[in-house]
Amino acid sequence: MKVAILGGSFNPLHIGHCMLAETVVRELHYDKVLFVPLFIAPHKEMNALVSAEERFAMVDAFCKSAGVDGRCYFEAEACEIERMGTSYTYDTLLYIIKKYGDSLEGKPAFIMGQETAAQFHKWHKAEDIARLADLITARRHPDNNGVDVSLFENKALRGYTNEFVGDDFEKDFKYPHIMLENPVLPVSSTEIRSRMANGKAFRYLVPEVVFQYIISHNLYGVKSE
Repeated sequence: MKVAILGGSFNPLHIGHCMLAETVVRELHYDKVLFVPLFIAPHKEMNALVSAEERFAMVDAFCKSAGVDGRCYFEAEACEIERMGTSYTYDTLLYIIKKYGDSLEGKPAFIMGQETAAQFHKWHKAEDIARLADLITARRHPDNNGVDVSLFENKALRGYTNEFVGDDFEKDFKYPHIMLENPVLPVSSTEIRSRMANGKAFRYLVPEVVFQYIISHNLYGVKSE
């Protein structure tokens, strides 16, 4: 079984995450994409944080509702939340390799956006991650559709930045990787948090089950109508 890992805060999960996972399944022929919500990010202070359990619940609801060609290729993985503390990809890779054991076909893949890949060399045990996993880099879009997100951005820590990069980042990215030809959807969790806080439309920027969960649990200050 070919397994790919898509980690992140998922605060909240949005259609860009979903489309990225489907592209990995359809175009790179992976059998399963594991959505892994982090517990504590090592390189950023998260803004507008709902509980880790609520972030996982939104991801889990989506994974259970989604499918491609009648099959469910997505699964929510709670290992980083259950492990608690700072979430390191290296630890998650060791866990996934042990969990799936001999059923794994080759190495697990790790999916990251261009802006993440540009700073990958700063990560905890980056060389070991590159050895243990096949790296997949995805194109990202820096635009926030004219929405002011300044109050809703995550704060970068420990020498990291929030800057987006263009395709030319690859010339400096020394690790073997696959550049995914994914559709670039101009949406981010930061923009969605801003939209929710300011009463702007956001419903169709997230999967329907995530929208319903946010409304029913009054997350991010959004009230049910």
